[in-house]
Amino acid sequence: MKRSVVIVAGGSGTRMQSEIPKQFLEINGKPVIIWTIEKFLSFDPHIQVIVVLPGSHMLYWQDQIQRFPFLSQAISTAGGISRFHSVRNGLAHVNPGNLVGIHDAVRPLVSLDTLERCYAEAEKTGCAIPVIDMEDLLRRITKKGSSIFNRNLVKRVQTPQTFSSEKILTAYEYCLDTTHTDDASVYESYFGKVHLVEGNKENLKITYPSDIRIAEILLTEKS
Repeated sequence: MKRSVVIVAGGSGTRMQSEIPKQFLEINGKPVIIWTIEKFLSFDPHIQVIVVLPGSHMLYWQDQIQRFPFLSQAISTAGGISRFHSVRNGLAHVNPGNLVGIHDAVRPLVSLDTLERCYAEAEKTGCAIPVIDMEDLLRRITKKGSSIFNRNLVKRVQTPQTFSSEKILTAYEYCLDTTHTDDASVYESYFGKVHLVEGNKENLKITYPSDIRIAEILLTEKS
């Protein structure tokens, strides 16, 4: 099946303590979002790329197309009032019948193996959610204090969360709760069971200044 990816880049990045949204911060001469898009193109040179951007940065994106001409093949659209609405705006451009991954622009270190697992499982079952084990000890907070919680019962969720385009479009169309910040939960609200696949530990979501430094080291090693 043909593939699409919706790159969600609508965040303002307030926790990054920067005037520039985190997806546009540069690592080794390229914005984070460019590293992310290049990873998907290295996985599938024919993948349909849809980028959801803050409305205030559409002119910035035109400048990036001048710097990186391959971006002219991508579809760009403005985000909405929330992540839910931004994803729905992006999904509206997906070619019918494609498998579609929904990916955070600030996860440039997703591995090719993770992408292969996600799209392969989505082709078989209609959805695939990459997860990794929780390594830290966990405690549950209760009214009486706290208690140890079995970390083997939880997973850390990553992206791309990947779906049959028809199914995820249907889920977003009929979902009444627009506060969802996770595409799998939107899918789950309509279709039920989601399918988990192995992610990769390096696939961190750049959120804080220290994450930029970690990503810089890892991207330099992989270049």
